[in-house]
Amino acid sequence: MRIGVIGTGRIGTIHANTLSRHREVGSLILTDVDPARAQDLAHRLGETAAPGVDEIFKWGVDAVVITTATSAHAELIGRAARSGLPVFCEKPIALDLPGTLQALAEVDAAGTVLQMGFQRRFDTGYAGAREAVRSGRLGRLHTVRALTSDQAAPPPAWLPLSGGLFRDTLIHDFDVLRWVTGREVVEVYAAGSDAGPAMFREAGDVDTGAAVLTLDDGTLATATATRLNGAGYDVRMELAGERDQIVVGLDDRTPIASTEPTGPPAADKPWAGFLERFGPAYEAELCAFVEVVLGERANPCDGREALQALRIAEACERSRHDHRPVPLTEIPDAPGVPPR
Repeated sequence: MRIGVIGTGRIGTIHANTLSRHREVGSLILTDVDPARAQDLAHRLGETAAPGVDEIFKWGVDAVVITTATSAHAELIGRAARSGLPVFCEKPIALDLPGTLQALAEVDAAGTVLQMGFQRRFDTGYAGAREAVRSGRLGRLHTVRALTSDQAAPPPAWLPLSGGLFRDTLIHDFDVLRWVTGREVVEVYAAGSDAGPAMFREAGDVDTGAAVLTLDDGTLATATATRLNGAGYDVRMELAGERDQIVVGLDDRTPIASTEPTGPPAADKPWAGFLERFGPAYEAELCAFVEVVLGERANPCDGREALQALRIAEACERSRHDHRPVPLTEIPDAPGVPPR
């Protein structure tokens, strides 16, 4: 099997390393907007660098992995679909609903595979939470609390390209909330704060956000995020039911300290970022993609899953802007289908 990797930045490098070691992958073709970066990675891995995207398709590959800037995702997904190629793409498909729906329409028309990179679905902790909920261990679920806290803000130039805190960061929490609980979000109420560095205000973004989400069975969930959590990278999910309560992401590296006399001490080596925290999950999702391409398993996270997470993020942005609850029925969920 030969796979084309388009984009050799941080995530692209990780995915290329995983695929280069995989026993079912014979070779890779790497390309990037910075040809020297792709050439350097190819040299280190013993793989081939291509001067551009066109060569990925001309030289012939069995599948494509897209880890470019978000603005290029939808176009590349469509091009791969028209070429009949399975695609793995980092989230999101696009930063807006029209672009997302158009790309999904192309995949549907071609009958090809699109697997999205929501790596938390491959994390041991979240998988354990899903099993606990689905098995009935917690009883009736009444409350979910999710959070994602970055230790340091991204570069200022990235913010206008990111889509904002709800689409770029909390979209992971929205996706895994649906995956763990098996329920759909029916309404959101969201708020954001730009009281931190001026670069957030200048980008029209917020550095901290919070949302209350109502699920279709009445369960209440909260999701919060910040770009400025100096203690370290913190990703958790608490799930409380009538029988039991569990937490994902609480270990000896969680950057939180108790004020209780008998509470656990602060972490000696807190998580620094998502690449370290979710390293095994990133590898597992690419291994799953290889199995999907080989026909050995069903697609674990298709484009429709990404669309639903984006719809929640869109509803949160609308709620933040309008200062009102927003039902998900306001957000389109299929090409050509107006909101209800």
